[in-house]
Parts: sequence; C-alpha cells; structure tokens
Amino acid sequence: MRRRRFVEEFHASAGGNGGAARLHGDSDLNPDMVARRALVPAAVLVPVIDRKDALTVLFTRRTDDLPEHAGQICFPGGRIEPDDASPEDAALRETEEEIGLDRRHIEVLGRLDDYMTGSGFSITPVVGVVAPPFTLTPQVREVAEAFEVPLAFLLDPANHQRHERIIAGRDRHFYAMPYEGYFIWGATAGMLINLYQRLNRR
Repeated sequence: MRRRRFVEEFHASAGGNGGAARLHGDSDLNPDMVARRALVPAAVLVPVIDRKDALTVLFTRRTDDLPEHAGQICFPGGRIEPDDASPEDAALRETEEEIGLDRRHIEVLGRLDDYMTGSGFSITPVVGVVAPPFTLTPQVREVAEAFEVPLAFLLDPANHQRHERIIAGRDRHFYAMPYEGYFIWGATAGMLINLYQRLNRR
C-alpha cells in the first residue's frame, strides 16, 4: 500500500461506525478482565513511514532493565501530562523524547479507538505518516532499538495470531504478530488489530 491510498482509506473509514467511538482493550479477548483502579490516560504514535517502495510501521523495543514492560515491543508514547494540549500533542512529545523523531516530519491523520490495558492505562493511538529522511536518536535508558515492519504484513489477517499465557497467575489471551525474530504482542498488537478493523469496517 502506498501513502495516498492509505491516507484516503484512513480518512474514509472515520465514519464507518456511525461516528461513535469504540472501546478496545485487553478485555476484548479476556471478558473477565476489569480495571482494578482508575485508568491512567496515555497516548502513543503509530508511525507509518512513507518509504519509497512501500509503507512501513516504526516500533521500539524497550530496554531489558526497565521496571515495567521491559524488553517489550511498543509504539513511542507514554502518559498524557497536564501540559499536553491533546493526546496528539502527548504522542508527538513522547516520540521526540524517546527516539528523537522531530514532529515536523509527521503528518497526523487522526486517532484510533482508545485501548484499555490490564495494567491500568487508557491509551489513545494517534496515527501519523512520517516523511523521510529523518534521523533517530533513541533515549538509551528506555529504548534498546527502533525497527520497521512492512504495513502490508501487519494488515494481513494471515499474520494475526492469538496466543495465551499465564500472566499474574491467570490465563490470558492476546494477539501477536511475530516478524523476523520480533514478537509483537499484547496492547501493541491489539492496536494494530484496531487499525486493521478500522480500515475494513466501512
């Protein structure tokens, strides 16, 4: 898929649910999961890179010594701070802080449905198209590496797997999209499923 088609399909799909926001989250596959405390507002950027041959999606892998979600693959992002004007502003700020990707390279297209995590976050995924060339400067204490995966791979339902694992003593189901040694799973994979469903629900 090329940039123009993706942008057109993303905007065209905005009204595909009658304008009503949907809520997604870890509970999609685990109906018994309920929030144990008030959800913390957060935002992530889903960075779609406009490469010459095809679109890709940029991910980060967290360092192995972080107190939360160590070693996991995720989108750049974090908590929405009081000074952030919007989830979009928070996602762009966190992206600049985490990987040094300047917001002038990013065209924000819009939001996906909020995603609720079992760890207590309400995440707003913000989709943006990133125009190369750009330079990344990962925050070494948080980001072990940044890498790209073809968007076509992520949108192919043949690559959408469902797994289960014992987490905190309970059997939990989750989506996963393994790619060349990278295990994309959990909330990150769930948000990609959200994107796939958004583009195919018109």
